[in-house]
Amino acid sequence: MIELSGITKSFGTLQVLKGIDLLIGKGEIVSIVGPSGAGKTTLLQIMGTLDKADAGTVILNGTEVNRLKEKELSAFRNQQIGFVFQFHQLLPEFTALENVMIPAFISGASSGDAMKRAKETLDFLGLAERASHKPAELSGGEKQRVAVARALINSPAVILADEPSGSLDTRNKEELHQLFFDLRDKLGQTFVIVTHDETLAKLTDRTIHMVDGRISIDR
Repeated sequence: MIELSGITKSFGTLQVLKGIDLLIGKGEIVSIVGPSGAGKTTLLQIMGTLDKADAGTVILNGTEVNRLKEKELSAFRNQQIGFVFQFHQLLPEFTALENVMIPAFISGASSGDAMKRAKETLDFLGLAERASHKPAELSGGEKQRVAVARALINSPAVILADEPSGSLDTRNKEELHQLFFDLRDKLGQTFVIVTHDETLAKLTDRTIHMVDGRISIDR
């Protein structure tokens, strides 16, 4: 599903990633943990094609993304990768339904198809009754579930999550974590999650420990 080979990345004179090799299989839920500055988010951004490595290759769902031109890369990202961030990043002027529809529109879906898929996804996540509400009218947990719905709408190969439960209280954290496993069990969804949450890391299939730009433990 995801294969990283020899990934390095520097910002000026600071080398953030120092040769990362990593394999992640379809349907795995993998957490990436480590101290601040270890390179976790940079690695996730390279995996998600939001940033480019200085060296090495990224193969995602059979495609070597390094070889894609910018327009091809944008289309690939939209169709193959879903993103969930610590703060939901929902557009405040749009309803939950409209926020979820946006990636479908970007992929070229018709208004009718995008709405149908968005309604089905919100219903699957137990948010059908909140579809017409704007973000300000949703709880923190509901906002993050809408963000997950938005990540899911194009049926991506993988969902990349950066501290997805970092802004949630204990109950909503537990519900979000359970949602990830439900999605894996029901849809075969693959997740790669950067987290400082030890409870979540212990639940995942594998935990990748990063220290100083390298993988120190993978188990």
